[in-house]
Amino acid sequence: MPLQTVEPQRLYRQIAEQVRALITSGEFGTGSRLPAERDLAKQLGVSRPSVREALIALEVEGWVEVRTGSGVYVLNRGAGNGHVKIPPTEWGPLELIRARRVVEGEIAALAATQGKRKHVKAISDAISMMREDTERGIAPLSGDRAFHTAIAQAADNVVLLETVQAFWDARRGPLFERLGDYFETVPSWRMAITEHEAVLEAIRAKDGDAARSAMQAHMDKSHSRFSASWRRANSS
Repeated sequence: MPLQTVEPQRLYRQIAEQVRALITSGEFGTGSRLPAERDLAKQLGVSRPSVREALIALEVEGWVEVRTGSGVYVLNRGAGNGHVKIPPTEWGPLELIRARRVVEGEIAALAATQGKRKHVKAISDAISMMREDTERGIAPLSGDRAFHTAIAQAADNVVLLETVQAFWDARRGPLFERLGDYFETVPSWRMAITEHEAVLEAIRAKDGDAARSAMQAHMDKSHSRFSASWRRANSS
């Protein structure tokens, strides 16, 4: 069964469906290693990050196992390996980060020009919460959500606030959480905190352009961390 090029709509699901079809048809037998990420991307006519999301989706659903530094291997579906079923509406994590870059960059600019002292304090307190959890070896998710929420609150628009909260809560889906298992570490969270501090300083200075740039830079770096080579996963 030859691979077919796909259209960029819920791209990771289309890729996952094609690979799943190859597995069920016997093209890739139990225990076999799938083609390298770069080869799948070339055959499908998509980016490697899109293939990454598809492979993570297949792992979450129990079709494959990702072995860092070795490859992706087909599992025996008859051995109780069926895991969580990913909802068809779940966004791809990397596309989500790109969307957040567009929206939250502008929100940060608004926060810089419209935010009040109480908002700056809430943003600063959220970073402190992140720092405390990170130093205890705990993923600072509560502080991260509070940080992005506080910036949206400073923009003084309930639609933008609810959009940011929906964006952030989408990262609690099984696909994003599994990706985070591979690429989120204490050093990566420390880098994120430093990026957050740059956003805070721009907002505190009431510099909308700098706040936008700092938030966009944060999202770009987040995207890069989740797009890193498998060989770098959990290597820090």
